[in-house]
Amino acid sequence: MGKITGFLEFDRIEEPHAPVAERVTHFHEFVTTLTESQARQQAARCMDCGIPFCSNGCPVNNIIPDFNDLVYRGDWKNAFLVLDSTNNFPEFTGRICPAPCEVACTLNINSEPVGIKSLERAIIDRAWAEGWVVSRPAPRKSGKRVAVVGSGPAGLAAAQQLGRAGHDVTVFEKNDRIGGLLRYGIPDFKLDKSHIDRRIAQMQGEGVSFRTGVLVGGMPSEGVGATVTNLSRETLSADQMLEEFDAVLLTCGAEQSRDLPVPGRELRGVHFAMQLLPQQNRIDAGDKVKDAISAKGKHVIVIGGGDTGSDCVGTCNRQGAKSVTQFELMPMPPLHENKELTWPYWPIKLRTSDSHNEGVQREFAISTQGFVGSGRGNAVKALKTVQIEIKGGKPTEIPGTEKDWPADLVLLAMGFTGPTTTLLDALGVERDARGNARASVDDSLGYKTNAKGVFAAGDMRRGQSLVVWAIREGRQAARAVDKYLMGTTTLPR
Repeated sequence: MGKITGFLEFDRIEEPHAPVAERVTHFHEFVTTLTESQARQQAARCMDCGIPFCSNGCPVNNIIPDFNDLVYRGDWKNAFLVLDSTNNFPEFTGRICPAPCEVACTLNINSEPVGIKSLERAIIDRAWAEGWVVSRPAPRKSGKRVAVVGSGPAGLAAAQQLGRAGHDVTVFEKNDRIGGLLRYGIPDFKLDKSHIDRRIAQMQGEGVSFRTGVLVGGMPSEGVGATVTNLSRETLSADQMLEEFDAVLLTCGAEQSRDLPVPGRELRGVHFAMQLLPQQNRIDAGDKVKDAISAKGKHVIVIGGGDTGSDCVGTCNRQGAKSVTQFELMPMPPLHENKELTWPYWPIKLRTSDSHNEGVQREFAISTQGFVGSGRGNAVKALKTVQIEIKGGKPTEIPGTEKDWPADLVLLAMGFTGPTTTLLDALGVERDARGNARASVDDSLGYKTNAKGVFAAGDMRRGQSLVVWAIREGRQAARAVDKYLMGTTTLPR
């Protein structure tokens, strides 16, 4: 494996970041790709460990030791081919994946793991620059038509795989642009939308068609916490879709935002995170947004300690918030995991994002009891909380810890509870106990729902998850659809 003693000689190299004072003035990406020499040194740290736990920790099972070795040797094109064989969109995961592969790295047992995510980004950025990423249309058409409903990472991955298998694929998206939450959920400073646009162009060259602004199966134009922008009036009924297509794959995501039903919830200035984030992305794209939510000059409180909450923190700081505070219901996790107990699995520990480093007050073990209005314009002006402790596995309030917090803008970022659309009902698709599309991955034709010819994948099937899991599910669902249509498949998992 490259330089046998590299892991003993070299320290982990982090990707360069623009200074905080500079990057909070704009919404562009601020993380820089590793230079060639930095990438080769990083790749040299990959150990000849014998069992690549990193590949198993990666949901798409990237062949990580192989592309590490190729980068170390300077064979960038073959490194790209290895990476491309398992991951349709490394430019997405190389920027926004939390890197479970690095957690599983053998070097992570007693040192800093190999910077696999940064190498993935370096490889794909080099591949685009060199012109190695090209359209690969199928040599023969199958004569089968497939509808993919939803254009997030699961839908895009499935559409690309099915197009390369020779099927005529149409991707339907209810919003005005392709990309799902990649487009309207992830801030531009984490993922510039040009990365989505050039993938769409590549897929169009492979014969995939895209239709935006289409409501399929009677989806509501707006739901609680739904991400719907610039919606057209074009509709396609479930019956029409089943008549026009030989198979249907549902990849609509889990967009139903978790609400907080406490007194004062109706006050002006209390919004879902997924109302703020899509608006800002549209503004970044040059759209005019009427009555856009803005944190400028306001005391902002973000309720929810996950990635969406972190994205709100970064967005509000860039909008010019007076202060930003983030609440988390659970107690503060340990600063460092006990690797002897957790490796190679994903550990519970305190995670500090780039957005956190840009300025935020983080509060743990805190429960919101209600919102207080100003009496003028019915706007929120404060938030009431109480500290909690976990007793018997349940959060319990601590008497005497009540507190009022000034708040001009409150953002609810407490996760997602499931699909927002009525499409499942229109197609007669059964739901699981959590409200997601019921589709097992265990049988011989995985991702198949109870409805004839209808499959489901991504967050719509498994619930709120990671982009890399969505890509995995899209690839595997494409394989299942291909087998359903043709009786056999050669698509990789």
